[in-house]
Amino acid sequence: MNKVLYHIIILLLTVFFSASCGSPQSPTSKPQESREAKRLMQGVWNDDNTQVAVFRMKGDTVFYADSTSLPAHFRVVGDTLYVGSSTRYKIERQSEHVLWLKNHLGELLKLSKSDDAEQDKVFDERETRILTLTEVLKRDTVVFYNGERYHLYVAINPTKYKVMCQAINDDGLEVENVYYDNIIHLSIYHGAQQVFSRDFRKPMYKEKVPVHVLSQAVLNDMEFDKVDAQGFHLRASVCRPDDALCYMVGHTVSFSGKLTTQLLEY
Repeated sequence: MNKVLYHIIILLLTVFFSASCGSPQSPTSKPQESREAKRLMQGVWNDDNTQVAVFRMKGDTVFYADSTSLPAHFRVVGDTLYVGSSTRYKIERQSEHVLWLKNHLGELLKLSKSDDAEQDKVFDERETRILTLTEVLKRDTVVFYNGERYHLYVAINPTKYKVMCQAINDDGLEVENVYYDNIIHLSIYHGAQQVFSRDFRKPMYKEKVPVHVLSQAVLNDMEFDKVDAQGFHLRASVCRPDDALCYMVGHTVSFSGKLTTQLLEY
């Protein structure tokens, strides 16, 4: 072996062993959940001011005192309580019987662990209640136009289709409530002749209402507005429960039964 080749081999071996003996690159470490903090959270927690139960932590699930709010998964990492997929609260203080959280309103929520076994029993016996935004409702309206008599029937029918809606409860905590959506039926008659008949469902409004609103909204109502040369004008409302956000969608049904739709306001 000539000297040049020998020195090249020695150099390559030196580089190889230097790289091998160097400090290994550690993979990106994922923040670990605090098992001790989760253990301390187990139980029913009352508001210090009112002594009313706010929630119960059991296992890795939080159950809210309001029976309309869905239970959610929780974990604790560092000084932060994570609830569900995106909600987080800063833990300001924690011990066996004390828990202080910064709620969504920026307020300090001071909680104390309950030692009342009856409170715990209440949570065991409670089932999540599904809300109905609008009860069964039927409207019968008689309309005259150019001397002709028309009959409009609107029926609001609650369904078993569930709508999950995020809200802030009285304690400033983000919760998820569940509602039943509605189907609204509209029929228009000219004497015994049926001019129009159709069921209206929330997906029909996907081109008028933003998807992030529509996913958490309920088809709430439909009201007769007026009649003119274009036909019968009605207003449908698509609303987020527990929120002032409503989209008003106009429907016009011509005398020949043709339906047109337009966004009125939100």
